[in-house]
Amino acid sequence: MKLYYAPGTISIASAIALHEAGLEFTSRAVDFAAGEQTRPAYLAINPKGRVPVLDIDGTLLTETGAILEYIATVAPEAGLMPEATLDAAHVRAVMYYLASTMHPNHAHKMRGHRWANEAASLADMTAKVPETMTASAQYVEDHCLRGPLVNGATISIADPYLFVVCSWLEGDGVDLGAFPKIRAFCAAMEERASVRTVSAAGML
Repeated sequence: MKLYYAPGTISIASAIALHEAGLEFTSRAVDFAAGEQTRPAYLAINPKGRVPVLDIDGTLLTETGAILEYIATVAPEAGLMPEATLDAAHVRAVMYYLASTMHPNHAHKMRGHRWANEAASLADMTAKVPETMTASAQYVEDHCLRGPLVNGATISIADPYLFVVCSWLEGDGVDLGAFPKIRAFCAAMEERASVRTVSAAGML
């Protein structure tokens, strides 16, 4: 397997999960600063011009949630998806919230051109980010963490996803002092070998 990623982006959740699952993979950085994601060679890999992409023997899988679900499925011994139906539903609910609400809130800061063209509109979206990301952090604090991790004390595929999104909070103007559960969660994740490995590789 080969993971296409860009440092600091949501694609790093897939790298963390691959390490948690004990799966062998190579990685290929996509140079966003140089606009590599907009060029024909990369668009042939992912027409959306985004990361991550997981190349599985020539089959190209995109979207973080789908990649994380694939990792959990092919490495069941890692226990990254709870067996209990309601626990599994909670894991998915957290991931869907991150994909549908919290990540877009963050994207309004630097990717406002996806939604508007006028400079004033882009500036307004950027100014709104601390408010919307703080609201998202409050939702995570109150409803997503069932213990040290999303599913209590057991790692799941939602945890790498949430960890990467939470790594953006301070840069988005969120005061983490108001969110002790998130701070404890991030500290716990930073101690995991998977996170240390991707950090040492310069992915985070």
